[in-house]
Amino acid sequence: MDTRPGLRRPRIAIPLGDPNGIGPEIALKAALDAELRAAALMILVGDPAVVEDCAQRLGCARELRGLVEAGGVALDPVVSLVQAPQPGTVSADAGRATIAYAQRAIALVRAGEAEAVVAGPHNETAVARAGIPFSGYPGLLAEATGTDPGKVFLMLVSRRFRIVHVTLHIGLRAALDSITAARVLDAARAADKALRMLGIAAPRIAACGINPHAGEGGLFGTEDEAIVRPAVAAARAEGIDIEGPGGADVLLAEGRHDAYLAMYHDQGHIPIKLEGRGNSFGISIGAPVLLSTVAHGSAHDIAGTGRADAAAFKTTIRQMAEVLTNKAAAFGSDRHANRS
Repeated sequence: MDTRPGLRRPRIAIPLGDPNGIGPEIALKAALDAELRAAALMILVGDPAVVEDCAQRLGCARELRGLVEAGGVALDPVVSLVQAPQPGTVSADAGRATIAYAQRAIALVRAGEAEAVVAGPHNETAVARAGIPFSGYPGLLAEATGTDPGKVFLMLVSRRFRIVHVTLHIGLRAALDSITAARVLDAARAADKALRMLGIAAPRIAACGINPHAGEGGLFGTEDEAIVRPAVAAARAEGIDIEGPGGADVLLAEGRHDAYLAMYHDQGHIPIKLEGRGNSFGISIGAPVLLSTVAHGSAHDIAGTGRADAAAFKTTIRQMAEVLTNKAAAFGSDRHANRS
């Protein structure tokens, strides 16, 4: 990542996650990272009491104040029910605070005060104790933005690929039953919208086939002709530049498109995981706000000890900053120049 002085720093809202977990600690460790501060303006969203308590525990309270005063880091205070943090404790108050932080971060993006959200880890038990229906950040994002939850999709991003999952964490047999032309069309719309939000003015998308060789004209199954092809045609009629269905192996090997629609979990996850650990991250797309989160839990067992490893969280922030900063120039979208 180019961090030369004078380059624009994207503004990323960082809700702390569960205030009694490791979220505050890894958020502060990210804020203290000079390389990250050069790459993005991090806006920490949470209770002042939580931030202050964590900074005292880490011995960085004076440094944090200096960074805030100098504009290197921003704080957006959310006063909820956590006035006295209790690291390691699973509580309803912490669950309510988790949701309040995330809602505020999403609101910052909608108000134009931030460009994306990278959320700290939540604790589902704490949120449940608060009596708040919660299925994860994508569902919260949908609710907070008035988006149909069925139209929010996961996009995995690596240096080579952006892959949008038409179905995700359900069994393969159930996934096949869930793939409809309407759902493929919704995924295409979400992908096109997200790519434009990331600065790609004329995105090109490819739909992977359900069957080997996308059915080989019906020889290996009729689902691609009956489901995927009509969805692609409908998307093209809306002005979306999309091709397919095509064999996933060929499409991904050629790598000529800005995003790919994967029909089920492993079809999209395997190529991304082959990029190597720490070289990819996920974004919830389909809503008017881009949201990512670290791929681990709240680790209440070590909360408050100062031992939390912030590497994964830093990587997620760094990757989001790179996407927002480089936009169309990042992740190979210059492949347009090589297309026939």
